[in-house]
Amino acid sequence: MRLFTFTFAAAMGLLLSLPLEAQTRDIDKAILTQREQTELYNKNLEWKLDNVLPEIMRRENIDMWIVICFEYHEDPVYRTLTTWPGDGARRLSALIFHDSDHGFKKLSATWHGAAASGYMYESIFTDRASGPEAQFTAIADYVREASPQRIGINYDPEVIDDFSHANGISHFHYTKLYEALDEQYRARLVSAKPVVMGWFETRTPWEVSFYRHLAGLAQDLIREFYSNAVITPDVTTTDDVRWWIAERITELKLDYWFFPSFRIIRGPENRARYGNDNVIRRGDLLHSDVGIFYMGLTTDMQHSGYVLRHGETDAPEGLKNLLRKAQRFQDICMEEMVEGRTGNEILRRVLERGRAENLNPVMYSHPVNYYGHGAGMTIGRTEEQNFIVGAGEHKLYNNTTYALEFSISARVPEWDNEMVRFGSEENIIFADGRARFIAARQEKLYLIK
Repeated sequence: MRLFTFTFAAAMGLLLSLPLEAQTRDIDKAILTQREQTELYNKNLEWKLDNVLPEIMRRENIDMWIVICFEYHEDPVYRTLTTWPGDGARRLSALIFHDSDHGFKKLSATWHGAAASGYMYESIFTDRASGPEAQFTAIADYVREASPQRIGINYDPEVIDDFSHANGISHFHYTKLYEALDEQYRARLVSAKPVVMGWFETRTPWEVSFYRHLAGLAQDLIREFYSNAVITPDVTTTDDVRWWIAERITELKLDYWFFPSFRIIRGPENRARYGNDNVIRRGDLLHSDVGIFYMGLTTDMQHSGYVLRHGETDAPEGLKNLLRKAQRFQDICMEEMVEGRTGNEILRRVLERGRAENLNPVMYSHPVNYYGHGAGMTIGRTEEQNFIVGAGEHKLYNNTTYALEFSISARVPEWDNEMVRFGSEENIIFADGRARFIAARQEKLYLIK
């Protein structure tokens, strides 16, 4: 992949040149203004459209890709193809990407003109008074002139339960497009699912760099709430923490793509004393699941902490051992991530190795990109540990990002040798032929005094 041709904004350039520890000392000051975000996002989008999308379309042997949707009923991929600030589709919106011997074209047949999609698009429809029927005529006229061999549209004819986000075209729009096209081009309509998945999962060089900063922000947020600044033992509830996280994310002018999760894993002594109430008690193991959305990208992390009993200076060895076993399984998973392997192949290998080491793994690794449960290669699902149709058959490609999510189980001697399931989730990237953590993984349990 070629390097970027544009220059980063000065603030972001400085930010990404700093060591991770220095970047994240003051999370409030690390967030860019909306104007700075828009400038960087749009420059990155323009570069990705010109450099990444053509390569994906050629890899999948699709020379034209058409995206059509209505206002307030956008195709999931539409907003990732248009510039900020944007209000989504306008009336009927249509984008056309055409790869030919004469170059790569980015076209708009949108009711409000190309400006509604972004400055990098060229309009092929200007007669707004003619309405949507004329928009389909304009598309059909261009198809006739360009004569593409394979025309990708966003439907997936095979898989229902899949995170591919490739079913964005409505029956109405498909019918209108089909009726507008000449018969020979109707026969050339194919599923654009491979292109949609490739577009979602492939990161640009700038996104690879920015993701490190984004993951650092997410980890700083987690450190904030695993502390006595937020948690007072025997007073604070799990609901208190969940709402604190949600409010803090909003305060930082970020967003969450799912409402934060925070729960107690309680040992037998505390269960006998307190039952299963949601008040955080000394001696409880705590588990969080938090995902933030920033600059068009997402994170998804599960970290754990322990509430010290009076007189304790560290968590019980059995609980620390759960984290060590999770780290061991992380290493196994990343070792088995080899370019070209499918998610199902990786699933089989990691489960075999994890079970051989008595880690009792349950695997679920999903892509994180524009969406938290993003499109791309998936390694298992919690309820399905054998073979995943669709995303599990997708291959592992370079410059793709994932939530390495799973659980392991082990006995905890200090908890009457009880078997405890321990969930873990870190964000990783597969680049340059190997998997690595986007930011540093959790190395030890957070301790609440």
